[in-house]
Amino acid sequence: MLASLHRVRALIIKEILALVRDKRSRIVLIAPPTIQLLVFSFAASLEVRNVSLAVFNQDTGAWSTELVQRFAGSRTFDDLRFLRGQQEIAEVMDSRKALVVVHIPQDFSRDIAAGRTGEVQVILDGRRSNSAQIVQGYIARILDSFNRDVAVRYGLPEPPSTLVVRNWFNPNLNNTWFTVPNLVGILSTVIGLVVTSLSVARERELGTFDQLLVTPLSTREILAGKTIPALILALLEGTLIVTVAVVGFRIPLHGSLLALYMSMAVFLSSIVGVGLFISSVAKTQQQAILGAFTFLVPAVALSGFATPVENMPEWLQYLSLGNPLRYFLVVVKGVFLKAMPVHMVWEQTWPMAVIAVANMAGAAWFFRRRLE
Repeated sequence: MLASLHRVRALIIKEILALVRDKRSRIVLIAPPTIQLLVFSFAASLEVRNVSLAVFNQDTGAWSTELVQRFAGSRTFDDLRFLRGQQEIAEVMDSRKALVVVHIPQDFSRDIAAGRTGEVQVILDGRRSNSAQIVQGYIARILDSFNRDVAVRYGLPEPPSTLVVRNWFNPNLNNTWFTVPNLVGILSTVIGLVVTSLSVARERELGTFDQLLVTPLSTREILAGKTIPALILALLEGTLIVTVAVVGFRIPLHGSLLALYMSMAVFLSSIVGVGLFISSVAKTQQQAILGAFTFLVPAVALSGFATPVENMPEWLQYLSLGNPLRYFLVVVKGVFLKAMPVHMVWEQTWPMAVIAVANMAGAAWFFRRRLE
């Protein structure tokens, strides 16, 4: 037993040194995670900002001017253009020069002064449906604030009820609080998948795989020596992202760090199994990288990162049950933002454990078949 551990340890050291010394492997380990961290954290925002707004104001009264100024002063709208005629509405919408057009009729201020309801037409570009819905909410808030000020100015009765909104877990709706914790799962997946998929393929491409087979190492020891370095590097990558999230982005970590790491280890074991299978099939490192990203893109798409799983077709929801990233993203966001208790972490971890056992067993079986 002790001799077996020494052999596995030697293979692990050899794998890590091979990764560090190989230029292409270093690039794969460093460049993609760094680029994705920057892109996802800052560019891949679900917020809607810098919206182009067109105003067709047929009224020259004080209240229409006040309303336009409120739109101009909002941080959401940075490109404000004024239309001279109704025919320009179709033009700016067709050419995508404006996401939204606000039409203020000529009797708007007069109706408000007379105690009547002043109507405002808002036209949104339905081709960008998600952004349009979000901007519609921004406009509704501006109009609600405008209505309250009008009521105070003319001594009108306040609305009988007021809606007070409180956002749990992310009070300021900070987009990085959603994005960066997800990167703990996504970027550690990239590392675990790529490192494992490259391990055997690199040996074949360099011609050292046959030499490995004639060593005293058994098949089980070779598998351990190929998977453990990837698991270690992926855990280090996850640790780096957690540190960046807490220290760099000031995202609170409310839950148990130990529970997070236990779940992460199970999650990465399932990912390493997929990488080992890809590595057994691929003959070159290029094929291994292509295989890894072939798995990675659907895994991220079905994880609930960009689109909630509940919004997917039913058959895709069933398909996502075999995706370990789906479960781990629930854990990492829950531990970060809402102090998810251990029993709830376990509810998301045991399916990943089943997937990990199945992936590792399948990869080991296929690996042995390739050696025969």
